[in-house]
Amino acid sequence: MSYGIRLHVWGRHALFTRPELKVERTSYDVMTPSAARGILEAIHWKPAIRWVIDRIHVLEPIRFQSIRRNEVGHKAPAGSIKRAMNRGDLEGLQLLVDEDRQQRASTVLVNPAYVIEAHFELTAKADASDSEGKHLDIFNRRAAKGQCFHQPCLGTREFAASFRLLDPGALPSGPSWGELCREGRPTATPAPVRDAQAETPDLGFGTPRDLGFMLWDIDHAAPGRPSLLFRATLRDGVLEVPPPGSPEIKR
Repeated sequence: MSYGIRLHVWGRHALFTRPELKVERTSYDVMTPSAARGILEAIHWKPAIRWVIDRIHVLEPIRFQSIRRNEVGHKAPAGSIKRAMNRGDLEGLQLLVDEDRQQRASTVLVNPAYVIEAHFELTAKADASDSEGKHLDIFNRRAAKGQCFHQPCLGTREFAASFRLLDPGALPSGPSWGELCREGRPTATPAPVRDAQAETPDLGFGTPRDLGFMLWDIDHAAPGRPSLLFRATLRDGVLEVPPPGSPEIKR
């Protein structure tokens, strides 16, 4: 049995990095399923449950902006980290940010807003104390209060995500995120409605829009942690996400 939720998320910028363009980072046009899962897990996650993304509603026009961000030029070698862990001594294992800082260009999304539809399933690690109703109540309570284990983000840590739990039976009302930004009120809470300016062919209105292959998730249990991809298509502003085990998911 699975229990579903709807979560409204938005922010000033987003960067869902395309793996083929990760030096000079370029965002996907739409939030990836793995990024959506990360937001839900920031609110509530236990080994007993697994979040599955069903679909992502795009509420705002797809707009890009080029910015420059500070990044480090290297990362600590995995072999050095393993050796330090084995000997129980971190001496020599360091990365001096001030000496290795680089400015790199990034192409990011501007004023994105989404509605995430998802459900969770109990895993083999669930015991007698775990139940679907228990975890659903915990998530709903935490999301309604704005509680999270860590700040959810829209792709990367510097782009924080605001979120709000939606009642499945509630009718959306009020201004959208784009309307609030145009009115100079980006700090107000937007309604989960699609901006009228967004109903364009860019979001698949009239004709479905092929977004090409998109990252579905990363298989952390497999050797080499391969990326899992699927063919993403926007239809009337909605990205349908294939379920785990679907033949649409490619390695």
